[in-house]
Amino acid sequence: MTELGIGIGWRPEIAEAVEALPGVDWVEVVAENLCAGHLPDSLTRLRARGVTVVPHGVSLGLGGADRPDAGRLADLAAKATALGAPLVTEHIAFVRAGGALTATPALEAGHLLPVPRTWDALEVLCENVRIAQGALPVPLALENIAALVRWPGEELTEGQFLAELVERTGVRLLIDVANLHTNHVNRGEDPAKALADLPVEALAYVHVAGGLERDGVWHDTHAHPVPPEVLAVLSDLASRVSPPGVLLERDDHFPPAEELASELATIRRTLRAATGGAASVPATAEVASDSVARSAAHGLAAPGSGLAAVDDVAERPLLIGAGARASGGFMPAPHPVPAGTDGRAAAPEGPERGRNGTASPGTVSGGARERLALAQAALLSALVAGTPVPEGFDARRLGVQSRALVAKRAGVIAKVAPELPEILGTGFRAAFSSYALTRPMTGGYRRDALDFVEHLLVAGRPEDPEARRRLTHWWQDRAGARPPGRATRLARAARAAFAGRWAA
Repeated sequence: MTELGIGIGWRPEIAEAVEALPGVDWVEVVAENLCAGHLPDSLTRLRARGVTVVPHGVSLGLGGADRPDAGRLADLAAKATALGAPLVTEHIAFVRAGGALTATPALEAGHLLPVPRTWDALEVLCENVRIAQGALPVPLALENIAALVRWPGEELTEGQFLAELVERTGVRLLIDVANLHTNHVNRGEDPAKALADLPVEALAYVHVAGGLERDGVWHDTHAHPVPPEVLAVLSDLASRVSPPGVLLERDDHFPPAEELASELATIRRTLRAATGGAASVPATAEVASDSVARSAAHGLAAPGSGLAAVDDVAERPLLIGAGARASGGFMPAPHPVPAGTDGRAAAPEGPERGRNGTASPGTVSGGARERLALAQAALLSALVAGTPVPEGFDARRLGVQSRALVAKRAGVIAKVAPELPEILGTGFRAAFSSYALTRPMTGGYRRDALDFVEHLLVAGRPEDPEARRRLTHWWQDRAGARPPGRATRLARAARAAFAGRWAA
């Protein structure tokens, strides 16, 4: 197991600060924001100093019903090689749904969504993980995610689900203690129980991040100081196993460098206190007092995105009770879940084991991918296209998640196309929300920005002629064409009306 030490998430906005921070042993970078053939100068300098760089993927969607995309895997492999990374990481999540398996429009979530903790979902996930492991040049570790919603008919706890995943594939785990706290608040799940069920010998490293509670919901913003509750979960984990690495994530609302340094110092102290001073992570000299960060833990205003990390890609937590009818409802789970003598759920008979104890590559049993595909498409369509809430889900929570997805889309569009909020002014977010609530994202964020502007121009907006002229020029510069004429507008309206009927 690679000993990483104490690290921080590298982001372009804080690249200079990260280079200057004392005691940073390694950094993690969002893989989709890199070009393998042209690494940022900051990362090149860090690597030259001996700082380990780990690529962290957000777009594979290994928990989705489809098999992993070969192109995305090849791209991730190339970046791991270019960085000389000892491992790569991704998420236990789905990020898109629909398409060929369901004969419905393909949809992008723009966010990490939870996989249902069912045997069907586990079977699909394990095969997807094996495919990814075979395509990557270094070991793979997977992260548990935060969730606002709970799938009906789940058959395993989070700890049981992760333990089964490790047992069947040999994959490593990236445990995000902030996500365990988020699921405690939002789903009533006990972090201590999850940690007790985990195969700690598979731990690759740990994520620590901040958030805030609003209207009874914990938002894993990655844009606030790490609260005491998350540090308490870190302490519990460190008392059970000495983490090979711990990383501070910050993705928005970046504080001064001294506050980042004080948060890293707090993490070091938490680890030493939990292990009696025997933590494997280096206890380098602590910098400024963490009083500034701690006093600000609950006083910062929520960033405009309303959600966690804002990446330059479309993807960033559900498995359903196992069978899904075309109507979007769910049938009872096909596998009973008797308790084993050790208190863990007993798995149905799985694929044949290989020599190393992991499951041999094979084909997912009949219908598992199709059932999962229908369930995930029904959920994602309700979240991003306004179709009915699938049976068994909390409609209020889905509403919260849906609005958060729209807010995140708007926040990312403002980053990848900063000219749009400048042109539209204070009306940008309202206009984008109106557009996004019934128009799912089917491509990346840059395509989404073009579609949003086209939508405005077709509708003759904005009303201000000068703003409309600037918006037209912006669209022409990027789309390489003139705004659509009347015939094109009518054809697109007809296609949109047809697409809206598929889930009705």
